[in-house]
Amino acid sequence: MKTAVVTDSTAYLPEEIHEKYKIHMIPLSVVFGTESYREEIELTATDFYQMMREQKELPTTTQPSTGMFVELFEKLSKEYDAVISIHLSSGISGTFQGAVTAGQLVQSIKVYPYDSEISCMVQGFYALEAAKMAQRGEEPEAIIARLDELKATTKAYFMVDDLTNLQRGGRLSSTQAFIGGLLQVKPLLHFVDKVIVPFEKIRTKKKAMNRIVELLGEDAKSGGQYQACIIHANREEEAQAWKEELEALYPNVEFTLSYFGPVIGTHLGEGAMGLGWMKK
Repeated sequence: MKTAVVTDSTAYLPEEIHEKYKIHMIPLSVVFGTESYREEIELTATDFYQMMREQKELPTTTQPSTGMFVELFEKLSKEYDAVISIHLSSGISGTFQGAVTAGQLVQSIKVYPYDSEISCMVQGFYALEAAKMAQRGEEPEAIIARLDELKATTKAYFMVDDLTNLQRGGRLSSTQAFIGGLLQVKPLLHFVDKVIVPFEKIRTKKKAMNRIVELLGEDAKSGGQYQACIIHANREEEAQAWKEELEALYPNVEFTLSYFGPVIGTHLGEGAMGLGWMKK
C-alpha cells in the first residue's frame, strides 16, 4: 500500500524536509484586520513578529476549511492508496476535526487522521517518522502504532513572556486564581489531555529554562536515545546558545532548532521559549 503523509503548517518543518520525505502540508492562517495570510506560504515567522509589533490589535487565527482537506486528499488519491494526516492538538484547534470530516467525505482514498495532541516541531517529529516509514512501504496501521509509541515518551514544556495572548485567544485552560497570581511570574506550561495548562509557577525566565533542563535530564539520564527540539518565538540567538549548552550536557539527545511560527506565535507572543522531546 502506498501511503501519503500530510501535516499542517504548525509543525513548522523546514521546506527541505517536506521535499525530501514528501510530506504534504495544509496551511493554517493568521488574520490581521481584513487581511488573511497562509503561514509558511504567504507569511514567514520573521515578518509575522515584525507585523505583531506594528499592530495595535492582536491578530486572529483560522484553521483550514474542510474543502481544503477534501481537495488535497482527492489530489493525493491519484497517486496514493492511503493518507496519514497528522495535526496539532484537537484541544486548541479544529484542524484535526477538519481532517476527520474530509476523510469521511472522500471515497477515493483511505484517510487516517492523527491527533498529535501537541504542536510545533514535536508534531513535526511525528510527521517525519510517519514519512520515513511510509517510504519504506510500511502499512498505515503500523505507522499509527509507532506514532502512539512515540507519544508515550513525548514531553514538552514552554514559557511565555506574557499570558495575555493565550488568555484572550482562549487557549489556556486554567483557573482564574492561577492567572491572578501570574503578575511577576514566568509560568511553565505544557499539554495535558490535549489542552495547555500551567505546570509550575517560576519567578524568572532563567529559572524556568533551568527547570525545563532538569525535566529533560530526568528522562535522558534513564538511558536510551532521544530527539529533542528547542523552539523559540523570534529569539534565534538565545535558542542557539541554549542548544549548545544542552548538547554538552546530554550527548544521548539529538537536538534540533525550530520556531513558533505565526499561528502559534499569535497565542504565545514574541519571546516564548520551549523544549520538547521523545524517545527515538
